[in-house]
Amino acid sequence: MTLSLGTLVQSFFADHLPVQKGLRLGSIRSYRDTIRLFLCFVAAQRGRRITALALDDLTFERSLAFLKHLEQERGNSVRTRNQRRAALNTFFAYLAVRAPEMLAVCQQVAAIPVKRTSQPATHFLEREEVAALFRSLPRQGHLALRDHTLLLFLYNTGARVQEVADLRIEHLELKPPAKVHLHGKGGKWRTCPLWDETLKHIQALLAQRRAAPGEPVFCAPKARPLTRFGIYKIVRRHGASFDTHGPKSRRVSPHLFRHTAACHLLESGVEVNVIRSWLGHVSLDTTNRYAELTLRAKAEALRACEVSDSGISTVPRPRLAWKDDKTLLDWLNSL
Repeated sequence: MTLSLGTLVQSFFADHLPVQKGLRLGSIRSYRDTIRLFLCFVAAQRGRRITALALDDLTFERSLAFLKHLEQERGNSVRTRNQRRAALNTFFAYLAVRAPEMLAVCQQVAAIPVKRTSQPATHFLEREEVAALFRSLPRQGHLALRDHTLLLFLYNTGARVQEVADLRIEHLELKPPAKVHLHGKGGKWRTCPLWDETLKHIQALLAQRRAAPGEPVFCAPKARPLTRFGIYKIVRRHGASFDTHGPKSRRVSPHLFRHTAACHLLESGVEVNVIRSWLGHVSLDTTNRYAELTLRAKAEALRACEVSDSGISTVPRPRLAWKDDKTLLDWLNSL
């Protein structure tokens, strides 16, 4: 029995992505947007309604034309084009398994190359800017403690905004050594240590209400959980004054705190593999890019090998900060 296109699309989103691949809602929505655009494009090319489309309408030529359409008519960037291409690859790989008669087309789509593009610029806040931002936060008001704790938590953990939105009280361990369990991409959990200052703010925040373990840590008015969009608005409200403009413009956002945490850990001498675990990166290559960012680290490296009249600099290499950090060592031992 040949399955209809509608049946395959439904099973792709209802079973394959959430159950077989374990993707979270945000990732599934990204796939949904790509497939919706693709089906609308194919329907327009065929001059028929989406409900009348068949598997035979999903050709290699139309897939190529769709990717060109994204760049040339919709004005999407190469990076967006590549992301849509990856989603199409996943969809066609699924079709190849469920509808083997599509295998030849699926193989052709899988062979569409990724367009080369430069890595997006990665920005972060300097330590002095972080200190200035926290000094600028309001001290009075019924939301002052929540906002201060939220920004401190973002800086401490380098958590993704969705991880913070999903954070529940039961994910916190407030006894020494304090730590938090974060539910990240791909359904993976990781553990991050909490600074004493972060711990004190979280305890003060939770003391303001009687909450069950399954309730969110960060709430909007009327005890509703903060969404990722609510968190973004809070960060923008307090951090917009620290935006920079010009050739290397920087916009303060929740993700900027993630970059900032990574760079400051690196500057403090924390090894890259520890930072990788801290941030929940799958690939070490993702973490290594932070090594290219900080002028301070580059200047220290330059001083360590500087050549003078008396020969190569003998500046002693500092002991790695994490080896003297009892909190971090306790956290590592607890993993």
